Amino acid sequence: MGRQRKRVVTGDAAPPLLRKDEKPPAFHRKEKKKKMDIGKLFINISIGLCVVSLIWFFYALYMRSSLAKRVVTLHPSPRVLDANSSSAQVSPDRFWGSYRPQVYFGMKTRSPRSIVTGMMWMSQFSDMDMNLRHTCEQGDRLQGYGWLMHDGLTFGVQEIRDNDFTLTTEFVKRVGGDHGGDWTWRVTAKQHSSASKAPVISLMFYAAADTQGSLEAHVEEKKRLASITGVSEELGNFKITFRKPVTGDLTSPKYASYNYLQTRAPGLEKLTDIVKHSLNHRFVFSPPSGERRHYIAVDAYKPPYHPNQQKNPPDARKEGDFVVHQVTVQTPFQMEVLFESASFRGRHDQLVGPVMTQELEKRKAEFDAKFEKTFELERKGHSRAYVKFGKAALSNMLGGMGYFYGQSVVQSVYNEYPLLYPEGALFTAVPSRSFFPRGFLWDEGFHQLLLSKWDPQVTREAVSHWIDLMNVEGWIPREQILGDEAHSKVPAEFVVQRNENANPPTLFLALQGLIEQLSLNPDSVESLPTLPFLRRLYPRLKTWFEWYNTTQSGPVPNSYRWRGRDKDSNLFLNPKTLTSGLDDYPRASHPSAQERHVDLHCWMALSSGIMARIAQLLGQPHGDYEFTHRVLTDNNLLNELHWSEQLRAYSDYGNHTQDVSLQQEKVYMPPGQHRHQFPVTRLVRSVRKAPKLQYVNALGYVSLFPFLLHVLQPDSPKLEHVLRDMKDPNKLWTPYGLRSLSKADPLYMKRNTEHDAPYWRGPVWININYLAVRALHHYSNTQGPYQEQTAALYEELRTNIISNVYRQYAETGYVWEQYNDATGRGQGSHPFTGWSALTLLMMAEQY
Repeated sequence: MGRQRKRVVTGDAAPPLLRKDEKPPAFHRKEKKKKMDIGKLFINISIGLCVVSLIWFFYALYMRSSLAKRVVTLHPSPRVLDANSSSAQVSPDRFWGSYRPQVYFGMKTRSPRSIVTGMMWMSQFSDMDMNLRHTCEQGDRLQGYGWLMHDGLTFGVQEIRDNDFTLTTEFVKRVGGDHGGDWTWRVTAKQHSSASKAPVISLMFYAAADTQGSLEAHVEEKKRLASITGVSEELGNFKITFRKPVTGDLTSPKYASYNYLQTRAPGLEKLTDIVKHSLNHRFVFSPPSGERRHYIAVDAYKPPYHPNQQKNPPDARKEGDFVVHQVTVQTPFQMEVLFESASFRGRHDQLVGPVMTQELEKRKAEFDAKFEKTFELERKGHSRAYVKFGKAALSNMLGGMGYFYGQSVVQSVYNEYPLLYPEGALFTAVPSRSFFPRGFLWDEGFHQLLLSKWDPQVTREAVSHWIDLMNVEGWIPREQILGDEAHSKVPAEFVVQRNENANPPTLFLALQGLIEQLSLNPDSVESLPTLPFLRRLYPRLKTWFEWYNTTQSGPVPNSYRWRGRDKDSNLFLNPKTLTSGLDDYPRASHPSAQERHVDLHCWMALSSGIMARIAQLLGQPHGDYEFTHRVLTDNNLLNELHWSEQLRAYSDYGNHTQDVSLQQEKVYMPPGQHRHQFPVTRLVRSVRKAPKLQYVNALGYVSLFPFLLHVLQPDSPKLEHVLRDMKDPNKLWTPYGLRSLSKADPLYMKRNTEHDAPYWRGPVWININYLAVRALHHYSNTQGPYQEQTAALYEELRTNIISNVYRQYAETGYVWEQYNDATGRGQGSHPFTGWSALTLLMMAEQY
């Protein structure tokens, strides 16, 4: 057999197999290595990407967690007020006060868990079995109530006019010892001349421990609660004595029936309900001469049973002692309640009877003298009736100061659910004791414009409390709902505060007032503490201003936009802008990020100027603030951003159409279906013409802001247009003040939803009218072509406002939230001796 022939390979045939000991060619080795390197590279890249992704994921989690905490992280700079600034040791004269504005008559201390005192009352043998009065309620339909005199420190006199009788409540404080000293209440009841017979009234005086301290009742004559003794950390040992009722001459005792209640309360907001559920009709009122009749009085308290009680978790709050003294007596009569601090060692006599009368008359005389020295109403020719009204306006604001302690409920975009803000205190005036008995940021600046004239220390403390509530971002919750009593008065939808939402920074107006006082009288006792106060305030004030300047910035340089407009625009004729303070005032019909708001622009112009002034006073760098102020007050920029040639007025800018209306919602019902199976139709917005970016041609308060805050130059030709629109009765002018929205505007007096009546769409508001009168006074005293015109307008507008507010007070017994632009009648919540009390400054011509 022959040998095997060698095979010949041609073309694309596979290469011959290598023997085990034979090495591959070099180019094959390189190719294999290259493939391995690329594979490793891909693996390394993948691992790197995974690592980076994990790092980024955990970093994002950390950042989100960190950002979520920022909303409840307080500002790191030292607080303006020391922790014990409100204590009896540091501020004994302000420790006790009528700091419970939400009740008709009550007192507490400026401490987080104060012992609180108060009064309830009810008529006996009336048509209504239950007419218990305690918290200020518009539904009680009282003929009037409010402080006639109150100095904010040592005494107050209040008149409460019920259906058939008037209660006069008075208190006097006397400082001494380590716990704020003593005080005495006196309550005088007189029947109205129109009453058919002398009413029989039950007064219920009480003390309640807000989770801290203890109370012990001391009973005499079986049912008469003679006194309460107690102890707490802030008050030490104390005693409350209930004196028997007497006739008007303070000598003859009156027949009375007595009852008392001693129980526990889970919260101060429960006190009224506890008393109501303890009332019993089994008691007999039998005066020496008169028929025996059953009356209603406090008895043993049993919590009401609810069918779902087992399903609901029990109230976990710590309960506090609650003691009530009820005295039932026929008018006329007078009663006194005496609080005595055990640490008051140098007491020579009790603050009761003639001693209290003498002390009260002394305080009244001092109040009258200080009032005239401060406001000079008599010297300026005001009648006695107007002076009395002015005193009531001031006194109601001072008597409406409240001390609140608790936690806000807040949320940011980084929080899935609302969070509790750190606990804090707030010493503030309130807009309305009946409807808004809590702190509102933009209201407080107006409040302090008045109070700074009377007592600059009140203003310094109130502003400090507000600024000390600032978080690390520079945000302050605009509505302060602190404590159980405050929460009980607020609808759930308004409780949560969101940190992107601002409010007009009106505290700068109050600071401006303090600075002017300082510059006029730098060495006065009242002004000396202002400079140290500003120095402590300044670090937080810088952050606050910067927060506004960044978070509320607009779509173009040097423009500004309110955040927080209503998002569900389908339900609103014009989505509200609650954050601006002007609620339903017409803005762009379709909210967008392209909006520019002229009122906010002017607030920032004002604030930057005051920041520059404060920085200069403190010797701090002020160039940036001056530059910002110069830019924002540049009338050319203002005109470019906000002047509407079509309206010939200053306007907002945004995505807008005026062709909108509320229409009944159309609901399709399939054949055979019953109507009750479908939801009730609503009023929804109908848009007949698509919106576009344009000026929002609504003439009203917003249009006036360049004038109101003195941004307009006195020689600006635009000022002539502003004055003309103000004076036009078909636009803004009324005999009672400037209406909030032009009578010619399509949304004038239009409902915003089927449930929301017009609010800032026509009625006269006193805070903006005060700014208008103040601005007219400014331009009438500044060289320019419109001096004479503004001077004449000033006199007329000022007279109209003062006359109408006084007339409504005399007729109704109240200062009101707003006034009808057609009739001048007071309307809205009442009493509203928040910013409506600025009428006093117009009377005094103090701006």
